[in-house]
Amino acid sequence: MTFNKVPEPGDVPPRSYVYCPVDVSEWRVLIVDDVFDNISIAEAVLDFNGAEVKHAVNGVIGLEMVETYKPNLILLDLSMPEMNGWEMHEKLRESSATDSIPVIALTAHAMQGDEEKVMQAGFDGYIAKPFSVTTLVADIKTILNKVNTKADKE
Repeated sequence: MTFNKVPEPGDVPPRSYVYCPVDVSEWRVLIVDDVFDNISIAEAVLDFNGAEVKHAVNGVIGLEMVETYKPNLILLDLSMPEMNGWEMHEKLRESSATDSIPVIALTAHAMQGDEEKVMQAGFDGYIAKPFSVTTLVADIKTILNKVNTKADKE
């Protein structure tokens, strides 16, 4: 299901969420997804916890926003119109200006083997939809800690 309108700042999904005691105030997150509910829930949870968040509805717009917004984290859906997440990820990794931005697949591709496929493609992490609003920030933080540990070893 695609959304009927682009989320506006302050749009809050009709759900409650839990504050996660992780400092995310330095996170500049770009969410790239074509489903309004996914964007609005993730955006609300991250914003509530102190992150700066923007969104795009497909990979084409996402790549444009990367240039202007300069995110330090991207949550990327894999199945979208115009340019899917696989293609956007590949383009991000081709550019020295964007190849070090952590990219986490936030996807409904949750069948056996999908996570392995995502990680083999070079994504930094994988979170299956539907994601938990109570653990989203902690899940992202865990992935980022793994990314940082890996970078420290290299």
